[in-house]
Amino acid sequence: MIIDTHLHIVDQSALRYPWLSGAPALNRDFSYEEYAREARRGGISQTLHMEVDVAPEDIEAETAYVARKARAPGSLLRGAIAACRPEDPGFAEYLERVRETKFVKGFRRVLHVVSDDVSEGALFRENVQRLKGTGLTFDLCVLPHQIPKAIELIDLAPDVQFVLDHCGVPDIKANAEHPWREHMSEIAKRPNVVGKISGVVAYADSDSWTVETLRPYVEHTIGVFGWDRVVWGSDWPVCTLGGGLSTWLAATQALVAGASAEERTKLFSGNAKRVWGL
Repeated sequence: MIIDTHLHIVDQSALRYPWLSGAPALNRDFSYEEYAREARRGGISQTLHMEVDVAPEDIEAETAYVARKARAPGSLLRGAIAACRPEDPGFAEYLERVRETKFVKGFRRVLHVVSDDVSEGALFRENVQRLKGTGLTFDLCVLPHQIPKAIELIDLAPDVQFVLDHCGVPDIKANAEHPWREHMSEIAKRPNVVGKISGVVAYADSDSWTVETLRPYVEHTIGVFGWDRVVWGSDWPVCTLGGGLSTWLAATQALVAGASAEERTKLFSGNAKRVWGL
C-alpha cells in the first residue's frame, strides 16, 4: 500500500489561484482524474489533498470541492490538508467549522510566500496552539533559511503535530546542503515533527538529475527523523517539473531499496495511517 500525503488538484473553472500567473509551467488545470489514473498504476491506494494556495475567499470552497471528489465511488481521496490563515482573527471560528466536517485532517499556511513576521505574530502562534488536542496537523512549507523560524513555532506548540514538507525545500539544483543539513538535524530533534519525503524532484535540475542527485537530501531527512517519523508525498503536479509522478515514485523506490520491508511500509503507509488516522 502507498498513501500519497500531498496531492494538489487545480481546477481554474471552480477556484482562483493567484500565484499561477507567475508559474507558467503549472498554469493549467490538473484534475483528480488525471492524477488518479497514473496513481493507481503506481500502486497508490489512498491520498490526502494538500491545499493549493487558492485565493483567501476560496479556502473553504476548495475543501468542499475536494470533499465532493472524495465522495465519488472508488475515490482515492481520504481527506484534506486545508489552507488557513492563523494570523487572522477569524481563525478560531474557522477551526470549529472545519472540525465539524471530519474530512479535514490538518492545515497548512505556506510561509515562504509571506514575510517572516507573519509566523512570528502573537495571534498566529496562539492560533496554531489551538490545534492541541484536535488531532489536526500543521504542515510547514519553508525555505532552508526559515527552518529556525519553524523551530520557534514548534517549540511554542509542543503538543501539536507538525509536518515538514518537501525535505525542508533544499536547493538541490545548486548543490546547497548547508545550512539546510544542519537545520534539518536541529528541527528533527523535536518529537512532534514528521518529515515529508516529497517535492525534491522540482528542486533539482529537470534535465540532469538522477537518483544519486537526490540521495544526500532524502537520506539525510530519513536519517535525522528516523523511519517512524517520515511520510511520503507526490507533490503532484509540481513533481511534473522534474519528471512526473511515476518518475518520482520510481526514484523513491530506488532510494529506499536497501531499507527493510518494515521500514518501507512505515514510509509509504504506516506512519501516515498513524499521523492522520487513515
